[in-house]
Amino acid sequence: MYIQSVNVGLPQTHTWKGRSVRTAIFKHPVEGPIRLEPTSIEGDEQANKWVHGGPNKAVYAYDLAFYRFWEEAGKTLEPGHFGENLTTVGLPDHEAGLGDTFRIGTAVLMVVQPRFPCNNLNVRFNDSSMVKQFQQARRHGIYFRVVEPGEVKAGDIIERLETAPYGVTIQNVVDEYYAKTPDPLFLTKLAQFPYLTNYLREHFY
Repeated sequence: MYIQSVNVGLPQTHTWKGRSVRTAIFKHPVEGPIRLEPTSIEGDEQANKWVHGGPNKAVYAYDLAFYRFWEEAGKTLEPGHFGENLTTVGLPDHEAGLGDTFRIGTAVLMVVQPRFPCNNLNVRFNDSSMVKQFQQARRHGIYFRVVEPGEVKAGDIIERLETAPYGVTIQNVVDEYYAKTPDPLFLTKLAQFPYLTNYLREHFY
């Protein structure tokens, strides 16, 4: 597992369907090391900090295998196209469990929750159906907490430090999120995760 690309972006105003939208989903790759802090990434900001950012959404990662899926579906993609800070190789959603920790560069990150897309994804793709396509594909990507601040760069190895005992992967959360009736055993396991986000708590309980 390693980092294919580190991507950052600042808020910009775009015209979408006749109205102005301010968003930082348009990311670009950077070559040098980038500093990761518990609530910030060097060179990166969120336009709407009420919805994006914070300790439980400090770093967003999306795997290269998902890029291949979308390319086969006819999408033309650039690095950071999904608004992710880290484009990973070998860390798809089913390989990341809630509470799992990884060393990337000199930083240590903990898996916290999937990404659930907002309308800005439609803006990024210039496609009003992209959020729906993303939800149907169930390839959502990973939000991390920063456990230990540090620097990351393209090419850094992703080292698994700990596999958490909860037995709930990001893919499990995504699949159960869209289920009409979530599995009771899943709900029991999910409730044990000490960093369960308010978003997931309100949805499932």
